[in-house]
Amino acid sequence: MKNKKMKIARLEKNMSQSQLAEVIGVTRQTIGLVESGEYNPTLKLCVLICKALNCTLDELFWEG
Repeated sequence: MKNKKMKIARLEKNMSQSQLAEVIGVTRQTIGLVESGEYNPTLKLCVLICKALNCTLDELFWEG
């Protein structure tokens, strides 16, 4: 399942996938795979993404 919430939050911060990846210490490909739903991130990675985007886990990763 695509993570549209994460992509929207990233775009609202005017960040590219590469910029977000650099901030949290992963590759741009990892960010792309998480957003496309092709990679199930670890809890640690989810927390890093949330901190970088100033969002909560619920806001980005909870299906509702």
